[in-house]
Amino acid sequence: MKRVSITLIFSTLLMILSCKDKKEEKEETAIYPVTSPLKMDTMIDKEFVSQIASEKNIEIRAMEKGFLEKTYVDEGQYVKAGQVLFKIMPQIYQADVLKSKAQVAQAEIDLKNAVTLASGNVVSINEKRMAKAKLDAAKADLNLAQTHLSFTTIKAPFSGIINKLPLKVGSLVDEGDLLTSLSDNSEIHVYFNVSEPEYINYQTHSAERGNNLVSLILANGETFPEKGIIQTMDGEFDNKTGNIAFRAKFANPNQLLRNGQTGKIRMTLPLKNALIIPQKATYEIQDQTYVFVVDKNGVVKSKNIKIAYALPDVYVVSEGLSSNDKFLLEGVQKVKDDQKVETKFQDPKKVVNSLKLQAN
Repeated sequence: MKRVSITLIFSTLLMILSCKDKKEEKEETAIYPVTSPLKMDTMIDKEFVSQIASEKNIEIRAMEKGFLEKTYVDEGQYVKAGQVLFKIMPQIYQADVLKSKAQVAQAEIDLKNAVTLASGNVVSINEKRMAKAKLDAAKADLNLAQTHLSFTTIKAPFSGIINKLPLKVGSLVDEGDLLTSLSDNSEIHVYFNVSEPEYINYQTHSAERGNNLVSLILANGETFPEKGIIQTMDGEFDNKTGNIAFRAKFANPNQLLRNGQTGKIRMTLPLKNALIIPQKATYEIQDQTYVFVVDKNGVVKSKNIKIAYALPDVYVVSEGLSSNDKFLLEGVQKVKDDQKVETKFQDPKKVVNSLKLQAN
């Protein structure tokens, strides 16, 4: 009985060892799918941090000195072009106008007398000319006084929204003091910066992108319902950042957008000869992205790559891979550097077409 038990135990051990050897052999002979980067033309949606500005946004300042006599508007109020906004105490300027009018009247009398006397040769023709010059000077002074008086009534130069009112009624106002600012939000300008490579792609491949429409992502993550159109861009690049500023224009029928808001512009950019790889073929270590490249002997080596853009299920690689490299498509968590593996090549185009990206 004892001999039978020993024999049974020994047979069981042999079976366990045999199964383990078969499992290890199976693991050693695992075949890993590999592929290469797919070089292709495609389109990407890129988001750019943007600054929102009113089409018109100006400061309204006092042009004369005096006490702020009356404020006719409130903060956030919509006003129409020509509407009176403020009144600065006008008494001094009214007095100047009255004085100038009196001087004009006196000059007109002097001229009339000079004309009469000159016609009778009582005074010379030069006396008549001097009287005319004094009348012209008096009229100029009157015009200037009336202009100063008109500056005491501040009107809206265009329709828009009144912003902050820093001064209250009764405040002493000096020439140049800020009374408020006025924003026309009927249309909005959105400014954003584009890198040099993206600028070149945008400018040289206009046929591929189709149009110059963009979307605006608001601060809450929602998309603004109106589409914008790229109007213009700066004439030069910023040497410090290597970027160039673009400007897009949006209609703002519901006045949702205001001057000073922030958001993100989503713009479609063409990519020529982009290197596309599946995201599942990569892994990360300390914010660095790697793939396992397989050499001609079947040995795997980790390689650091740079990601230019992340698209659904795929990355666009800017550095670290060429179109001739072969890398592990699956099993990146199962292999180690310098490990020799058996591989089976999969066509890059079929691999990418099985993912979400659609080639253009």
